[in-house]
Amino acid sequence: MSSYKVSFIDFVVYRKYPTKEWSLTSFDIGRPLGKGKFGRVYMVRTKSEPKYILALKCLYKSEIVESKVEKQIRREIEIQQNLRHPNVLRLYGFFHDEKRIFLMLEFAGKGELYKQLSKHGYFSERRSARYIDQMADALSYLHGKHVIHRDIKPENLLLGLNGELKIADFGWSVHAPGNRRMTLCGTLDYLPPEMVEKREHNEKVDHWALGVLTYEFLVGNPPFEDRNSVNSESPFFGCLWYCAYVWNEIHTAEFQRLI
Repeated sequence: MSSYKVSFIDFVVYRKYPTKEWSLTSFDIGRPLGKGKFGRVYMVRTKSEPKYILALKCLYKSEIVESKVEKQIRREIEIQQNLRHPNVLRLYGFFHDEKRIFLMLEFAGKGELYKQLSKHGYFSERRSARYIDQMADALSYLHGKHVIHRDIKPENLLLGLNGELKIADFGWSVHAPGNRRMTLCGTLDYLPPEMVEKREHNEKVDHWALGVLTYEFLVGNPPFEDRNSVNSESPFFGCLWYCAYVWNEIHTAEFQRLI
């Protein structure tokens, strides 16, 4: 298989191994881990020492061009490759061939947080507090680097081998030193009022999503749910200010006051 190989960073954990060029033949391909809009993710192992386990994300160039998201993919790679935080999924490197782009990602051993939430219905206050604490620390790190994620939701959160949270999928992220943006993006259930109103926004949109997640972790569904288009006539628009929260016997007074 012919391949255009791109030199990239070496694995930080194993600095005694020099930076090398990667191609698809550098890996033993394992089971599929998931499927995205533009391709699939596989568990792989490097053939050379130290036999490192990775998640290899395969993106098809034709689909990227067809969807006109070339700049978005390029920005995702440029941002994520420079992030180093225990609760942010690492991007170790990338390479490409004639048809595909391959992203070498940290392997999150316990999979998608969304599946855990769907399985259990909701999380305990202790478990939710642990996740929110880890995410708040990661967001503080991102915002300190002027990175706004803009698509925080359970589907974009993974769990490491020790159960630690990992923020992933930086497709909508942006590096904004001025911290002011106008683009309407993300997922409807997690959009803050300023985005819905198509006003200027900043890193606080991630804080709003963190609050939505806090509620969803403990209740089992987001507080603002609607599948209609984002406009001032949508029931979702009014729900942002007039939402009726639902409590039951599992929710402590402390949690209710927090929300």
